[in-house]
Amino acid sequence: MDLQPNDVSDAASAGLTSHAMLVPWGLFAQQIGLIKGLRDVPIAQRTRDHTPQDKLIEFFVATLSGCPYLQDISQGAHPLDQDLVVARSWGQVGWADYSGLSRTMAVCTSETVAAVEAVLLAISRPFIDQEVMLALRQQGVLLYDGDLTGRAVSDTSRSYPGAAFGWMDDQVRLGYQAALVSMHSPSYGRLWLSVQQHPGDTVACTQALAMVRAAEAMTGVRPRRRTELLTQRIATQETLLQRVTKQQANAEAQVTRAQQEFLAVEEECHAWHKQVVALEDDYHTQGRLERPHSTLAQARRKLAVRERQRKRREQRLAQAHHRVQREAQKRASLQHDLETLQQRLVQFEQDNRSNGSPIRAIFRLDAGFGSGVNVALLIEMGYDVYTKAGNAQTTHALRRRTSASTEWTRVGKNAEMVTWEGLSLRHCPYPLNMGLERFQTGDDWEYAVLLHYGTDPVARAPAEWFSSYNGRQTIEAGVKEGKGVLHLHHFKVRSAAGLALQEALTAFAANFIRWAAEWLKHSSTATASMARLQAGVKSVVRIVANTSAWVIWQSQGCLLRFTALSPFAGTEWSIGNTSILQLPLPLFKTCDFVPT
Repeated sequence: MDLQPNDVSDAASAGLTSHAMLVPWGLFAQQIGLIKGLRDVPIAQRTRDHTPQDKLIEFFVATLSGCPYLQDISQGAHPLDQDLVVARSWGQVGWADYSGLSRTMAVCTSETVAAVEAVLLAISRPFIDQEVMLALRQQGVLLYDGDLTGRAVSDTSRSYPGAAFGWMDDQVRLGYQAALVSMHSPSYGRLWLSVQQHPGDTVACTQALAMVRAAEAMTGVRPRRRTELLTQRIATQETLLQRVTKQQANAEAQVTRAQQEFLAVEEECHAWHKQVVALEDDYHTQGRLERPHSTLAQARRKLAVRERQRKRREQRLAQAHHRVQREAQKRASLQHDLETLQQRLVQFEQDNRSNGSPIRAIFRLDAGFGSGVNVALLIEMGYDVYTKAGNAQTTHALRRRTSASTEWTRVGKNAEMVTWEGLSLRHCPYPLNMGLERFQTGDDWEYAVLLHYGTDPVARAPAEWFSSYNGRQTIEAGVKEGKGVLHLHHFKVRSAAGLALQEALTAFAANFIRWAAEWLKHSSTATASMARLQAGVKSVVRIVANTSAWVIWQSQGCLLRFTALSPFAGTEWSIGNTSILQLPLPLFKTCDFVPT
């Protein structure tokens, strides 16, 4: 045993934990008001040994510890529910068995989810406000990344509400899709802003607007809407609608003429048919033979001519009707698009009137979001856009622009690019920078197309463009962090509200760990190796949150003394809980911050 009785004045003020990092995290959670906020969340369940709110807190602590499955809380190698030292740091008398957590998460409702999200938002707001302010002051721009990632479950499961088959993990799987938005943070590197769970058959191109709105709601700032571009687009749409309306009128006139011509030849067919029948009766009565040039034969030939004319005019009438339907559908589509654009213009003009200090912002998205419709929307919303073309036809079209004499620029170890300015993308009326990139895999090349709209001269600096776009790997790393470190690839619950809570609490946990590391720099005495470990979520969760230490409670915090079974054997870490967390006051409300 590492601890000696004379190390502390009161033996009751010391204890052994197997989850050392959870202790300072508990002190930080109390410091920022997280525990108090979660205890006010409404959950319709009776209290026996533990309140349902305390079990919700325990669920969050288990997430921080990197607990893969809910039962590991009680049945793991070092059961969390037996760790009273960690419980004390989180303001708890003790922890509940995992089965109690399962029942609590099952009775949570959409109201519970909304209340938890409100608590997390209130906690997150000052941290996010601080990073928005720093980013605008230091860089003059906010950088967002968006992604849609799969959350697969067993293909044979029927107990996950709202799950659907969709593309995830490079194959068709049953599960969910999570729409995620992060921002680049000067202090923390990456901060999650939004996570929204959808059925597994949700596709990325349908989520761009919701993700942008969620980012703006969290940061409280937005760029100026490009209403002048939208106004020009509406004028073009109105001209096109007028032309299609005229084409529809012409098509309807053609239907009228074709119908008249068809009726006329049909009458002639009827008349010649009657005449043929009458002549047949006469020839039969008189016993006459039908000769090749007889009156009856001539009547038959004229009837056949009229019948062929009727068939052609019937086909012409059907074609005219089809043209009318096609023009009507085109007109209805254009009318719907025009109404959508007009409504968008009204909203964007209102956005601009309420936006006293617009900011510059960049949105980076992968190819799943790179449709012309989404690119145009983001441009009109005021964003600089970095994405990839989602349609292979765009890649084929740009490849046809190249030849054996095309000069390619090396932009990576096995990547080259050739760029163009002012090219058009289907369904996007605005000229874009496009870069055809190719990657050598063995003897073959793989191709993709980068798309960009904004003030950066990316087409003249392909290497910088390639690097800037691929900087979105930070969100891909965050997705892997959530799945592999915080174990979001294992759903711990199966109710709709429980699934939403796990998504929200896991994203918050990743932010929480980064905020706590910064707080501990000013409220603790950690060694250089400990400080480095805290900087990475993976290392701090897998190592520091799952190692043993004696915790000695003191009047102004606690002292962690790592045991001989810890990788930090002999190291002491003093943590104070009286240091004031200095965060910026809300210096600006939505969009009234002026960057310097």
